[in-house]
Amino acid sequence: MVDSTSPSALTDRELRRYSRHLVIPEVGVEGQRKLKDASVLVVGAGGLGSPVSMYLAAVGVGRLGLVEFDEVDESNLQRQVLYGESDIGRPKLQVALDRLREINPLIELVGHGEKIDASNAMSLLEGYDVVVDGSDNFPTRYLVNDACVLAGKPEVYGSIFRFEGQSSVFWGARGPCYRCLFPEPPPPGLVPSCAEGGVLGILPAIIGSLQANEVVKLILGVGEPLIGRLVLFDALETSFREVKLKKNPECPVCSDNPTLTELIDYERFCGLAADEPSTETVNVSPESLAAWMEEGRDLLLLDVRTPVEHQTSRLDNSLLMPLQTLPRQYEELDRDRPIVVYCHHGNRSAHAVDFLRRMGFEKTFNLVGGIDAWSKRIDPSVPKY
Repeated sequence: MVDSTSPSALTDRELRRYSRHLVIPEVGVEGQRKLKDASVLVVGAGGLGSPVSMYLAAVGVGRLGLVEFDEVDESNLQRQVLYGESDIGRPKLQVALDRLREINPLIELVGHGEKIDASNAMSLLEGYDVVVDGSDNFPTRYLVNDACVLAGKPEVYGSIFRFEGQSSVFWGARGPCYRCLFPEPPPPGLVPSCAEGGVLGILPAIIGSLQANEVVKLILGVGEPLIGRLVLFDALETSFREVKLKKNPECPVCSDNPTLTELIDYERFCGLAADEPSTETVNVSPESLAAWMEEGRDLLLLDVRTPVEHQTSRLDNSLLMPLQTLPRQYEELDRDRPIVVYCHHGNRSAHAVDFLRRMGFEKTFNLVGGIDAWSKRIDPSVPKY
């Protein structure tokens, strides 16, 4: 399905390496030459990006690009199989490129060490045939979808959470896109991230392998790609089920009369920047909070994470009031007592502070960076997750 003209010849070394492909009638020499001439961009080299990039490198995709700007953290090692213990603290991109080069030195690897956003997405996608979304947040998912639709490129989608995963191929020119399935993002804080809700370490390998499989099918033009189909996997039941997807005739980006013709501010679209407090009087750093506590100020530490997160790691003497239940419970709080709200990284707590201040709690502050920053910069004995 991906256009390929005048495919390149295979070298003797490539003929030996890909010999198990060459004897498959649906692949053969011609198919392997298509793989060699194809270019794929993988957005994110984390849980999904690890198996996707490893298998695409192994099967001989000729030009493989990776978009990644983060560093390897110890919590990554449970599922991100590109990395090992000695890589902690190193840039993921460099480690990934080194590992993929070991897997297959015959392909071209391109590193994009930057965060994808509305300002660079179109240029990043340029020159690639297929885009794989290995992201773990809603702003990036909507961004990648919209950029692919505007560029006319297929997007191989994957998502994981706890024991469940899903995958599809979104291609606005030939079927529905991500916005057809999810027209609006969920309210901020309603859907926990993998860092907040957890993910079974094996699950990314299963969903990532499905994504890699779809990429190969698109390049070879064989089989039935997941266009208009969403595959759902349940690891606890070891079961797959399929949902048929239809193109939304009023989709703002992929319909015949789109209203979205350029990329937008996706943090704001997903509610992560629209009402976030940002002034010094609202935000408090871990260092400032530590000083307040040292002074003996009468503070209420309010944890708006989930009960599981609170049980895993918490600040001493803090009160748990999950963000989802805050609108029903906030009247239990003392309006006259200073409140410092925290979550994992500071996003959910920022929304909680905004809500509480609108409800009249003027002495409410957001712990910037959340409990993660507190553990890194103030008290290492607080478990990181």
